[in-house]
Amino acid sequence: MLMTTKPMFDLAYEGGFGVGAFNVNNMEITQGIMEACSAEQSPCILQISKGARSYANIRFLRKIIDACVEEYPDVPIAIHCDHGDTVELIRQCIDDGYTSVMIDGSHHEYEENVRLTKEAVDIAHEAGVVVEAELGMLGGIEEDVVGLDAAEYQANIEKFLTDPEEAKDFYARTGIDSLAVAIGTSHGAFKFVHEPKLAFDRIEAIMKTCPGLPLVMHGSSSVPKEFIDLINSYGGNMPNAMGVPEDQIAMAVRSYGVCKVNIDTDLRLALTAKIREVFAKDPKEFDPRKYLGPGREAIREMVVRKLQMLNSAGKADAVIAHWKKEGETMPAWYSGAAAV
Repeated sequence: MLMTTKPMFDLAYEGGFGVGAFNVNNMEITQGIMEACSAEQSPCILQISKGARSYANIRFLRKIIDACVEEYPDVPIAIHCDHGDTVELIRQCIDDGYTSVMIDGSHHEYEENVRLTKEAVDIAHEAGVVVEAELGMLGGIEEDVVGLDAAEYQANIEKFLTDPEEAKDFYARTGIDSLAVAIGTSHGAFKFVHEPKLAFDRIEAIMKTCPGLPLVMHGSSSVPKEFIDLINSYGGNMPNAMGVPEDQIAMAVRSYGVCKVNIDTDLRLALTAKIREVFAKDPKEFDPRKYLGPGREAIREMVVRKLQMLNSAGKADAVIAHWKKEGETMPAWYSGAAAV
């Protein structure tokens, strides 16, 4: 069932769970995500980056997601723009049927971030679409998102974290629906020099200055060592890859106001590890179904792991009931399979 993230976050904020936001780039990745969410009866956010739009063509991705909505009518699904950097892109995403968008002005000076975000909010809200924004700076690199150098970030992390009082002003002036906060996470697989510790005191302070505002964690893949080892054992070369410990992410969603957790790198690792394994064990293999099929299953298993960590398994029915109670309706341009 297609919806915005609002019904999901309404329940997640007080309910001790987070909603996984999984990046989609092709059919197999999307199928693996949806198979897991259906099996675990969990709401999910399918998010599309600017890079994914370029790689796969948004028309193809939307048709794949429309098929997911048809195939899994009991799974709450939101379509989200990940790291939209211009108002023009936000307009395009709304026209393409997204139910949620992120405008990322965190690389701008504060006042420009406020101006850009407010403009995006006005456009999106008029279309019935919710808006996520970002405040603070993350480290690492992932796709089009370039953060701070890992060593520099960890050495000076306090000055890059989201300021609670600034967040209060930002929320009041922009009218955003959720806020991506810098609390010690970092983009990509090569995130940290040392194991990180999330700034839970900072999350708590933001919850006090911005009561009820759903918070979002970017750069939240845990980069499981077993997958790094598997990739490296089959010819890969990923030394020193390190992510956010899963127990810290679990604490953020179960005990604090973190309602959305972005997961992309771990999906890439699972898919790559399985494909490398297939090729290593049978170098003669050339049938895409024989390596993409196992890759899809690896995605499914990884997403199941994440849904259990996020405590969102079994929450789908409650989200749909809340969605119906609140009477959220899709804009007029939602029709056919996407409307459900």
